[in-house]
This record gives sequence, C-alpha cells and structure tokens, in this order.
Amino acid sequence: MFDRVLIANRGEIAVRIIRTLRRLGIGSVAVHTASDRDARHVREADIALQVPKYLDIEAIVGAARDSGVQAVHPGYGFLAENGAFARRCAEAGLVFVGPPAEAIDAMGDKIRAKAAVSAAGVPVVPGGAEPHDALEGWRDFPALIKPSAGGGGKGMVLVRSATELAGAIESARRTALAAFGDGTLLIERYVENPRHIEIQVLADAHGTVVHLGERECSLQRRHQKIIEEAPSPFVNPETRARMGAAAVEAARAVGYVGAGTVEFIVDGTTGAYHFMEMNTRLQVEHPVTELVTGLDLVELQVRVAAGEPLPFGQEDVRLDGHAVEARVYAEDPARGFLPSGGRVLALREPGAGGHGPGAGDRGPGGGPGAADGRAAVVRVDSGLVEGGVVGSEFDPMLSKVIAWAPDRGTALRALDRALARTAVLGVVTNVPFLRALAAHPAVAAGELDTGLVERVLPELVPDVGVPDEVVAAAGLAFHALPQGADPWEVTDGWRVGERAWTTWRLESRAGVHAVQVRGLPEESAEVLINGEKVAGHLRFDGADLVVTLGGRTERYLCARQGDTLWLGRDGGSWAFTRHLIGDPGDRPGAATAGDGVVRSPMPGTVLIVKAQPGERVSKGQPLVVVEAMKMEHTVTAPRDGVVSELPVQAGQPVDMDGVLAVVTSEET
Repeated sequence: MFDRVLIANRGEIAVRIIRTLRRLGIGSVAVHTASDRDARHVREADIALQVPKYLDIEAIVGAARDSGVQAVHPGYGFLAENGAFARRCAEAGLVFVGPPAEAIDAMGDKIRAKAAVSAAGVPVVPGGAEPHDALEGWRDFPALIKPSAGGGGKGMVLVRSATELAGAIESARRTALAAFGDGTLLIERYVENPRHIEIQVLADAHGTVVHLGERECSLQRRHQKIIEEAPSPFVNPETRARMGAAAVEAARAVGYVGAGTVEFIVDGTTGAYHFMEMNTRLQVEHPVTELVTGLDLVELQVRVAAGEPLPFGQEDVRLDGHAVEARVYAEDPARGFLPSGGRVLALREPGAGGHGPGAGDRGPGGGPGAADGRAAVVRVDSGLVEGGVVGSEFDPMLSKVIAWAPDRGTALRALDRALARTAVLGVVTNVPFLRALAAHPAVAAGELDTGLVERVLPELVPDVGVPDEVVAAAGLAFHALPQGADPWEVTDGWRVGERAWTTWRLESRAGVHAVQVRGLPEESAEVLINGEKVAGHLRFDGADLVVTLGGRTERYLCARQGDTLWLGRDGGSWAFTRHLIGDPGDRPGAATAGDGVVRSPMPGTVLIVKAQPGERVSKGQPLVVVEAMKMEHTVTAPRDGVVSELPVQAGQPVDMDGVLAVVTSEET
C-alpha cells in the first residue's frame, strides 16, 4: 500500500479523497492555485503545494516528485480523463489511480468508444462522427451534437431542424476546443425524454470485472445532472443483470482497470437501452452507490492501483436501501440558472459533516426511521469553508447532500430535511430549487425522464418575491444593529412622548421594500409592513438571528457585509442592502431595455465580442458572449440602434451587472 498520495484536484472531491486516505493511514498531498490557497482541501491535506493551474501536467508531476508520493489520484474533471497525464505519471515512476492510458483514450473519444463497445455486442445510439461523416449534411432530427472528447454535458447542443445545424456546430466546436482542447464532434439521433441510467463498474489488474448496480441520473437540466439516486425506481433485477453484463463487457473491451461508469440512454416505455459513453473516472454521484452497497469506492480505487485484487465477486454485491444525492450549485435559478459568486459569509451544512462512505455511516441518529426501524442517514461532501471565495474560474458545484434510508420515500424526505438545514450566505445557490424538485409529484412517483425538469420548470422556480416576514426580520435586524458612533444615528426613535417610526428601505434582488420599525427590537418593538402592524422581538444567538413576529418565532442564519445583511432559512437565502433615508437610487442591473445599457448577467470572462463601436444593430442581435464556469451566455441588443459604447474586449473579466455595451437609438 502507498505511504502518500497526491490529489490532482480541488473542492469537495479533494476533501472526500483526503478523508478516505486518512482512514487508511495514507498521507495526503494537495495542490492548489494562487486563488485557492485558503481552500478547504488545502487546509485538510497533510501537505499542500502551489501550482500555476490544475491542468498543468508538468507542474503537478513536479509537485508529486517534490512531495515524495507514490501515486496520484485525479478525482474527476481537470486531468482525470487525460491519457497524456496518465502516461506522464508512469514516466515519472508514479502510479496513476485510474485506468490505463489506453483505456482512457479509447473511452475518452466517444467515436472510438462507440466502435469498441459495438464490436463487443453492446447496443449503441445511431449516429455519425467526424472526420469521416459530414455533420453539416445530417438530416435525421431531432439530433444531439457532442464533443468527441467531452463529458459532463459540456458542449452538447440539441438540434431540432436543419436551419439550426450550422450555428449548433459552431457553438459545440468552440466549447469543445475551450473545455477539452479538441474540436472533433459527433452527432446522434436524439431520443426524446429517455431515462439516463448508468452502471458503476470495478475492475482489477487480475481479470476480475464486476458491476455495483445502477444509478438513475434522469433529473437533468441542459444535460447537467441535478439529483441522482440508487437504485433506479425503473430498473428491475432482470434489467439490472442485463445492463450490468453489458457494462462489464464494455469495460473488458478496452482492458479497463479501476472504477468507471458506463452510461446508457434507456427508453422509458420499451426498456430498450443504448450505450452512450463511459466515464473513465470516479463520478460526482458515486456516494449513492457507496451508501447502498456499503463500499468505499475511493478505497477500492487505491487498493486496485496498488495491485491488490478486488476482495469480492459479482455474487457478493448486494444493494441495501435507497440513496439520493442533490448537487448544490452556485447558480441563480431566478436568473436562468446563471452562475453566481461571492464570499461565503456564513455556512451551515446538515449532519456531522462526515465524508466517509460505507455501511458504518448508517448508524443511529441520522434521522427519523422507516418501516424496518433503521434511521435515515445524511452525508455531506463539501468543499466549502467560511470566508472562502466562490469565483468564476471553476465549475459552480459547491457540495453534495446525500440521504440514505431503507426505502425511497424516506430517503427523499430525509434529503428535503437536509437541504432545509443547508445555508450558504454570501452566494446565491440552487437549494430552494432542489427542494422543490425533490418534492415534485412526478419525482416522488419515480416517473422520471431527462426532459422532466424543463417541462415543470415554472413550478420549480416560481416568480415570487421575498416573504413579508423575511423583510420584517431584516428591518428588525437593521434597527437593532449599531449604525455608527454619532448619537444622532441611533435608530431607536426616542422622542419626548412616544417613540417615532423609523422607515427602512431595503433593497433585495426582488426590488425595494419599505418596512417601518418603532421601539427596541431586543425588548419590545412594532413592525409595520404592507399596512399590517405586528409586535416584533429579536435576539442574536451566535450566528443565528431569532425573530418573533406576531407570536411566531423563526430562526435565521445571519451575516453582515457592510450595508448588506444576509438571512438564511429553510434552504433559502436573502440579501438586503439598507437605505435609511431617501430613494435607494440606481442599483446594479437596474437598467431597462429602454435605456440601451447591456449588462453582464453573471461574473465571468468576455469570450467573444460580436459587434463594433458605431455598428447598427437590431433588437436581439448577439453583441457579446460571456463565459463563466464553463458555460456560455450570449448577450443581445435590447433594441434597434447604434453601438455607442463597447468598453470590453475578448479575454477581459467582468463582474455581474458590469456594463458590456450601450445601444443608442438612431434618433439620439
């Protein structure tokens, strides 16, 4: 067994790997960029070394040599499916904790992968691929364009007609080149609303290949998984055996060693399945498999990499109970799921914060029990830390909340309770969206397909403002917080006679709210909002704000940043900026289409500038493409006119609501 392992990754997966290495008595070495020097994985590792980039192969190999490790674990993303990195590790005398480079190359290229598994008798989706097939001549719609070297849904474009094809190819190729350094594309017949089911496989260097059952990954948006579960509510034992055998044959076809995942598109009506791709690495959703099998996949990866045989055979694999995972992203569902960012001002995560998988996690105290008396268990894999900065450099996934229970219904309810206890203040997250999705009737019934989320999206992201009680709580909090040293700034409203009302104008992402407060909130106060007057009281309990309004008490996680107050409750969070006197004035992003100001919808980098100063443009014409967290967003002209200002250029970083262009009317 190894003495020390370097983790060529960051965030929650690096933290999760460190935990298993520590349990095995193996030293851990973290790498980090300059912007990640205070990240959680850096703090938890035994040794941490700085590298220019996580994609810098020579720098990471150099860090491995300098730290005296025997092996390198790539996690997922970055270099995890890079055959050149696996070869370079071997050249340097390092064990790559993953499959052979040849298997990575074979399965990393979707075109070669389809040919290899098809030859092994595994059914594949009909399609064509470059360079031999001309994508421009494809006529079987709807169709899906994919980067041959890609993964994680990046660069995938759905095309429904020939008129969309040229633009889709251009967008997919650009994303493929930027994300994977390879612009080769393939096109496949698009299966409408299928189920996305994947099989976890394990193989050792002694010829044993097994599967650990399936994961249901049909809850997706823009080809990105959101909630995953194991086992699938759709798959019966006979189908599991057939798909598992096909996955094992796919792995054998390329001489696979280690942990990998074979992904299938499944017709939800007929049950017919087709090979889609194989991920030659650990998957983001691997914890649900760990919780239903009682196995630690990272431990098995390390043991296989060290030359040990798998300690069990296919007949020994048992699935116990049900597990569901939700991915917490730094994104704003109310703004079309655009990436968000900021500093983590306060953090609360459910459970004990443990990352270690396996049957040992299913002890008492995890939550309400199910029919067989065993308690539900919550696990959190997180890379978050208070004070950390969430920027636009990396993928927006922050953490994963996973729940296990003896049955699916109890697991879903445990997941909802865990998400309700999740709070990340300072960064907008998708937690309320996850709660709504997990509670949707179709999800509860197990009636899933890859188009479900898009069809029910208005139900999951309702167009509602901030609840009155939350605005009132913010008003009470501002009223109680010290405003300055000047006695004239004291907001208790003291007057000869009775106290006066103080009007607070609080600005949130939903608009500007007015709330009036009279009295001392810590003792006895009155709150007037929307014409309704109620008694109010608050107290600070550590980082919590305990607010009583009209006899009802709520507890909020609370954090202050200058003139902005963040409150978190039930998985949601709200930010309020105070304006004690007068109108709040212009706020970032408040420009309307009529004024011609074009602002960035997210913090990121200008990828392409499609217009020139002085150019006449039409409403809806693309002006600038902004990229953040490997996601592109095209910003268009808000009206007909002339581009009078264009203060950005390709490669320039921009803040959320930063001005990208100004379109002036012809008359002006």
